[in-house]
Amino acid sequence: MNQFAQHKGYSRMFQENRLTLGLLFPLESYEGSIPEMDIEKQMKLAKRAEELNFAALFVRDVPLHDPTFGDVGQIYDPWVFLGYLAAHTQNIALGTASVILTLRHPLHVAKAAASIDHLSGERLILGVATGDRPIEFPAFSIDPEERGALFQEAVSVMKKAWAENFPAIRSPRVDLSHGDLLPKPRLSDIPMLVTGHSSQSIEWIAQNSDGWLYYPRNIKFQAELIQHWRSLTDQFKPFSQSLYVDLTEDPNHRPVPIHLGFRIGRNPLIEFLHLLKNAGVNHVMINLKYGHRPVEEVIEELDEEVLPHFPAFTGGQHR
Repeated sequence: MNQFAQHKGYSRMFQENRLTLGLLFPLESYEGSIPEMDIEKQMKLAKRAEELNFAALFVRDVPLHDPTFGDVGQIYDPWVFLGYLAAHTQNIALGTASVILTLRHPLHVAKAAASIDHLSGERLILGVATGDRPIEFPAFSIDPEERGALFQEAVSVMKKAWAENFPAIRSPRVDLSHGDLLPKPRLSDIPMLVTGHSSQSIEWIAQNSDGWLYYPRNIKFQAELIQHWRSLTDQFKPFSQSLYVDLTEDPNHRPVPIHLGFRIGRNPLIEFLHLLKNAGVNHVMINLKYGHRPVEEVIEELDEEVLPHFPAFTGGQHR
């Protein structure tokens, strides 16, 4: 039995050979790096997404505004924002895409993640990454050449801190021998998805992650990658990816490439998502940054026309 079958967030998002859909904050379209992030509007949309058949809401960890990168995400610190989001929702999975483990102390991340998982009723899906913005590493006095090792260390420390009472942990950033980390996750673990390769081998990811969070690629590449990865583990581990979508009013508008996604009508989008499902993708996070229509209108159309094909799971069944 999957160790996370009783985890509320995981079980809403993931089943083998099925695909669900989520949304990535900010829930708005915007030009440039900085969204409006009207918090009242964001929470109204978050609640609406929960009422509908969306499986998850994801936040990003962007510690510094890098004008050359083009996007600061939801602006607010991910843990603070997740706490606020948890208080305004009840059932929808809450994910990080992704927490930058190289820039944060692993014990702080472990405590924050366990706290959110508790406060949300076990809804946290913890996407983790090494970070990729060059300005971040000197700002935090981190050698970017060490990020792969720091990432491995953090994963090991967090898993041990969650699973054991008064664990003995010795690593480059941790020397823990007489203290304990609280709260503990009820399942003694939290679903952790590695983002991209995070400076790791595919073999390491298959053995040490609870799932993989990847970027949009062509169907053939994605299918081959998933097949290879799954050949390296004997248990089901979900594969998720992001997708930027500019949903057109014309339901049959053929896909036109945009940054990491498409300007597309709902019918070709449904076809594309079925192809992803057949390739082995289990969850798609939709980013609406480049949309040209009101986001409220797009979310309602996705619910009415697209989500019936890919609804969330409740009580082990489709909604």
